[in-house]
Amino acid sequence: MLQAIAVAWLLLFVGDFVSTFCYHVPEHVFGKLHVSVHHAPRKNFRHYAVLSGRPSVVADGLLGALPYIALSVLLWSYSWQGVLLGMIFGQFHVWWRHTTALGWRTPGPIAWLCRWLLITTPEQHWRHHHNSTIGYGDIFTVFDAPARCMLKQLRRWRARYRYFLVSAG
Repeated sequence: MLQAIAVAWLLLFVGDFVSTFCYHVPEHVFGKLHVSVHHAPRKNFRHYAVLSGRPSVVADGLLGALPYIALSVLLWSYSWQGVLLGMIFGQFHVWWRHTTALGWRTPGPIAWLCRWLLITTPEQHWRHHHNSTIGYGDIFTVFDAPARCMLKQLRRWRARYRYFLVSAG
């Protein structure tokens, strides 16, 4: 049982790290897919995630989930139960972190526990939807500060090398 919990935690933590730093932050600087799906004006969870059948929404979700899927394959032989537990918890967290748009608020004791465990609450995630420079880390808040630094650095790099990026494409 302890091995399953460790594998589930490893899957979620490393998956969130890779998804944040290899997809989410770079997509905010160089891409348009994630920003158009999640940060366009007047978007809400019901529109883009629940009711939308748009391929861009599905593609963004798959790209964000790709690190978790790849890690699942690698970790399966250590504990398939841990992989399933991690994937179930991860999917639950995706649904839960968007409940703010539906009017739900995290109860105080659960919010306190999430702060203590460094887990992103729906309120923290919703702030990221409204201000794309804060609130990084889909599951763990520990990635927010380094992701903000990376975001600033990538934006500086893009501005400095804009000529090379435009002429290469």
